[in-house]
Amino acid sequence: MSLFDSAAKNYDAWYQTKMGSFVDRVETECVLKLCDLPKGSKILDLGCGSGNFSIKLAKLGYEVVGIDLSREMLSLASEKAQNEGLSIEFHEMNVYDIKFDDESFDGVISVAAIEFIPKIQKAMDELMRVVKKGHPIIIGTIHKDSSWGRMYESDEMKKNSVFKYAILRTMKEMQKYYPDSLVDTDECLFLPPMTKEDEITRENDLKLKSSGEKGGFICLKWIK
Repeated sequence: MSLFDSAAKNYDAWYQTKMGSFVDRVETECVLKLCDLPKGSKILDLGCGSGNFSIKLAKLGYEVVGIDLSREMLSLASEKAQNEGLSIEFHEMNVYDIKFDDESFDGVISVAAIEFIPKIQKAMDELMRVVKKGHPIIIGTIHKDSSWGRMYESDEMKKNSVFKYAILRTMKEMQKYYPDSLVDTDECLFLPPMTKEDEITRENDLKLKSSGEKGGFICLKWIK
């Protein structure tokens, strides 16, 4: 049983809040800014969860395969995709042992999943194996060295959520994996998590960015 099985039922509720919707929007923009693959490209969505990002990619015209350890999350993802009339493959699969041939994908994207993968080097080795030469691996993750990182590492979050299993990392820590293949990085989400609803705006977010605030979400792009 995956640690996310019990969280599946209510997982998407946060995205309906003003902050959840804002976070989802800026994180999506950050990830997609690094993705220059043409429509029709076959993309592996690692740690697809409830299918949030898989569905976005499919709507953009990509052929999507989502993998996750949580059977309940995958069931939810499959139901959502069917309701949207989208054809997406979902598989229960471990990142340390991806059941696809070498160079099966035009790209790999993973959003807010690497936090729950202890052995990143082993995972990256598998991702490098299944992506085609000259093609990207794009990973978006919560930034340890930020207000969001501090919240997710707080005693309350560690006690009352799946984040007790999370291992957050800084940009510098993420950059040590396949450094010769790393071609680009970016960050977003400068508003702190406790921002009042009426202050959750793109303008306020960018003001904090210009003042030197560290983004709560970082994205990295490697080319095999």
